[in-house]
Amino acid sequence: TGLVHVKNPHLDSMEEDVLYHLDLGTKTHNLPAMFGDIKFVCVGGSPNRMRAFAQFMHRELGLTGDGEDLADICAGTDRYAMYRAGPVLSISHGMGIPSISIMLHELIKLLHHAKCRDITIIRIGTSGGLGIEAGSVVITDTAVDSSFKPRFEQVVLDDVVVRSTELDKDLAVELLTCSKEISNFPTLIGHTMCTYDFYEGQARLDGALCSFSSEKKLEYLKRAYDAGVRNIEMESAAFAALCGLCGLKGES
Repeated sequence: TGLVHVKNPHLDSMEEDVLYHLDLGTKTHNLPAMFGDIKFVCVGGSPNRMRAFAQFMHRELGLTGDGEDLADICAGTDRYAMYRAGPVLSISHGMGIPSISIMLHELIKLLHHAKCRDITIIRIGTSGGLGIEAGSVVITDTAVDSSFKPRFEQVVLDDVVVRSTELDKDLAVELLTCSKEISNFPTLIGHTMCTYDFYEGQARLDGALCSFSSEKKLEYLKRAYDAGVRNIEMESAAFAALCGLCGLKGES
C-alpha cells in the first residue's frame, strides 16, 4: 500500500502517542493535515544545515516567498529541528547512532500517524572518504560495521539483535544517474562504514586516547577499502536498519 509500517503492537493500546523529542503528538497536533502529503524526507546532522537545505528546496521548487522565514516545526524542543518545503521534510538528527535512532523512531511514527504513502528518505551529510577524491559524493549501497559486515547490532534487554543494513539499490542507481547532471562533484556508489566513535573507532590518531600505531591504522583502512568501503561516518547502519524494517525507501 506504500504506507509506513510500525512494528510495535503496544502503540495500538496507547490513548496518545507523544513524539517527545519532536515536540509533536497525536492529540496535540493534526498529523495527517500537517504531514500527510509529504513525499520526501531528508535528514542530516546539523540543524543549521537542514534549515539551509529546506531553504534551498523552497527555491528549487519555486514556492511562494524566499524561504528565509521557514519555521522550525520542532521549535518547542532543542533536540532536533524540522522544516518543510512543499512535499519535502528536512530534519536534523544530531551525531551518532543513539541520536539518529531516537529521531528515526519518532519520525517513522509521525509518518505512520500522518498516513503518508510512498515515502523516500535520504540521509545527507559529511563523512570521511577512503581512497577517493576529496569532495566526492558517496551513495551508499550497504552500510557495514567496523568488521565490514552488513549488519547493525543492538542490545535489546539482554539480547543482541542483528538487523540488515541493505539500502534501496534502485534508488542508489537513480541518484547516481541524477548526479551526471551535476559536474561539480565526483559521485560513486560504495559501502559506508558506520562506527560508534569519531576518534579511535574511525582509526584517527588525534583523540584523547589512541591504542594503535599509524602502521596498524593504515593496514586496517586498506582492508576496509578492499572490502568495498568508500567512506566512514556514524549513522548509516541505524538508518538503513530502521528504514528497511519499516518499509521506507531509503538511501544515505
